[in-house]
Amino acid sequence: MSRSSPFNFRFVAFATGVAAIGGFLFGYDTAVINGANSYLKIHFGLDPAQEGIAGASAILGCIPGAMTAGFLSDRFGRRKLLFLCALLYAISGVLSAIPSTFIQFLAARFISGLGIGASSMICPVYIAEVAPEQWRGRLGTLFQLGIVIGIFVTLFVNKSIQGYGNELWNAARGWRWMLGMEVVPALLFVALLLAVPESPRWLAQQGQIAEARVILQRLAGPDHAANELDAIRATTHREEARFRDFLAASAFRPLVLAVVLMAASQFCGINAIMYYSTKIFEAAGSAKTSAFTSSVWVGLINLLFTFVAIGLVDRLGRRPLLLIGTAVQALALGLVGWMFHLQHNGPGLLFCVVLFIAAFAMSLGPIGWLFCSEVFPNRIRGRAMSVAAFTVWVCCYLVAQTFPMLNDSPLVGPAKTFWIYGLVSLCSFVFVLGWIPETKGLTLEQMDALWSRKQLNLAAEGRP
Repeated sequence: MSRSSPFNFRFVAFATGVAAIGGFLFGYDTAVINGANSYLKIHFGLDPAQEGIAGASAILGCIPGAMTAGFLSDRFGRRKLLFLCALLYAISGVLSAIPSTFIQFLAARFISGLGIGASSMICPVYIAEVAPEQWRGRLGTLFQLGIVIGIFVTLFVNKSIQGYGNELWNAARGWRWMLGMEVVPALLFVALLLAVPESPRWLAQQGQIAEARVILQRLAGPDHAANELDAIRATTHREEARFRDFLAASAFRPLVLAVVLMAASQFCGINAIMYYSTKIFEAAGSAKTSAFTSSVWVGLINLLFTFVAIGLVDRLGRRPLLLIGTAVQALALGLVGWMFHLQHNGPGLLFCVVLFIAAFAMSLGPIGWLFCSEVFPNRIRGRAMSVAAFTVWVCCYLVAQTFPMLNDSPLVGPAKTFWIYGLVSLCSFVFVLGWIPETKGLTLEQMDALWSRKQLNLAAEGRP
């Protein structure tokens, strides 16, 4: 589609906005456990190992959810898988609110993890396949915006529910309401999905040309539909992707880049802060109330700087934001480690943590998902995105499990832990500088040509 092509912005914005609700549920579900875990510990009488399992149970569901979502979306369609994610969130919300045993609770959280893992794969892919190339960056970052809004809203949902009763009430019922409130946005997600179309690229790949043409005409008229269908047919085949397709240069290069970028987005320590921010600030000497306030600041900055990414990603491009973001991340994490080394706390530590969050929110956070959703060839996009999402959740689990051990270790401690994360961010800067191409303004079909040697070199110089 040319840059001058008129397109139905309301239709595109509605479809991509509905898909972004999957991101909101993703954020809500991953953050809600932080407000409930202390009451779960009391209610079920959990020991430290069981408490860790309760916190990680959803992440364990994310891994198979992400890995199977690509196959399911390629076989049955993007829209059907979005429905499945919404239903998994709703079922998990109900079951997480009513368990009578700890095993039942873990099963409910595992179901939510399946929904999170599948959402992390399908929502960015659906948005990328519906959005026109000149708006794909801004619309693609809506998924990350949904995540950070979900995380931010959850802070206040948990705090409000906790205020309805004392410690005994929260241990008996409060945590049930925290987890059960997820049903409301999940059912809204189900209802709105009834009005969104299937991905036209998936339909065309399945040979359903007439249905794809109708949707593409709604996007930007008949000329756009004809041009897009010609481009899609030239780059896709109706046969299902096979393992050897991932070894082709046009697929293997972007897959390696996507996997490394997504691993970097986790090993920089973002979820160590998101999952343990209150503990981090308390360890630095902050009072519990002050630590919660600091966590709110972290969530607010995360939200605001995601809007910065939305505003700049289609103007500056993906590479400049990634380079600026990873450089600032490395600096901020080095300063966080230095603060811990000197045993400084208060505004200085909060500023450094917030600086890291701001840098991540405008770079690796949204652009990692966006880059993965747009670089893969049409034929393998679903399954390749599953590999990228699988990488995220395995690395997320490793960070969540290792941070408490590193932070509490007398040989490592918090200062060296954050210096390790800072080194990862520095390596990420070098990786982006040397290997990540610019994808701004390219159609998904033009991505296939990007991976030839000449095109890759031009893109790395910022001239796609």
